[in-house]
Amino acid sequence: MTDIKGKDADFDPTAPDARPQARSAEPVVATGASLSGTPLHKSPLPKTLLPDHTVARFAHVDTWVFDLDNTLYPAGSDLWPKIDARITHFLAELFGLDGLSSRALQKYYYQRYGTTLRGLMEEHEISSDEFLAFVHDIDRSSLMPNHSLAKAITELPGRKLILTNGSREHALRTAEKLGIHEMFEDIFDIVAADLVPKPAAETYQRFFDRHAVEPARAAMFEDISHNLVVPHARGMVTTLVVPKAGQEDHREPWEIAGANAAHVEFVTNDLEGFLAGLIGPG
Repeated sequence: MTDIKGKDADFDPTAPDARPQARSAEPVVATGASLSGTPLHKSPLPKTLLPDHTVARFAHVDTWVFDLDNTLYPAGSDLWPKIDARITHFLAELFGLDGLSSRALQKYYYQRYGTTLRGLMEEHEISSDEFLAFVHDIDRSSLMPNHSLAKAITELPGRKLILTNGSREHALRTAEKLGIHEMFEDIFDIVAADLVPKPAAETYQRFFDRHAVEPARAAMFEDISHNLVVPHARGMVTTLVVPKAGQEDHREPWEIAGANAAHVEFVTNDLEGFLAGLIGPG
């Protein structure tokens, strides 16, 4: 159950002068072991272009960490609205509230605690198992395999991990629909985080410890700017993934901020193209 998101209201990621050159990357166009234990097949990628200083910034990276919701699939997808609606329904049933009241309570918990679940646990001692199973019981048929993203992730040198405020089951089923599940070594979910969501520093530390990640040799890709504060402070290379120009964005207005923050090193509205550009021509 991810409850989080990031982009300034007047920020246009397609504009070449929208960000300082030293910490930005132009959007680009690009047509280990896996979770299943299947050997990863490598195939050549089309040539893409990124500034040399951008490519050089990732040269030392051997661990690639990705958020799930609105990062590995676009913010315009209907997946997050479906999860969001399930959370509202859960609260309505739990407290006997009407839809508007349930929605308001949901967003209050989310903004105060980082996830609605954390708010329910703190204030009402709600069990996490029932909540996570209910809110992630959604139809994922709208998700199509993303072959370009699968190729790009496969070609990245080193380990690939998912770090999500959602459940492991949700992450795995979503990655399977995208056709990228075999690219990842493991998933660190909200349960592995002891139900403490990003952006808490202790959650990142649990992640580093469990997977023996050296932050100074790792990169983090996220759609929420404030979830990159701790990774940047620990030495990770940080990239904010934003919607493409004109793409619908289902995130909350207060979540869409911080693209120009100092802890955001790079911004891209084309994750697969950006990753392919880091790899270079096949």
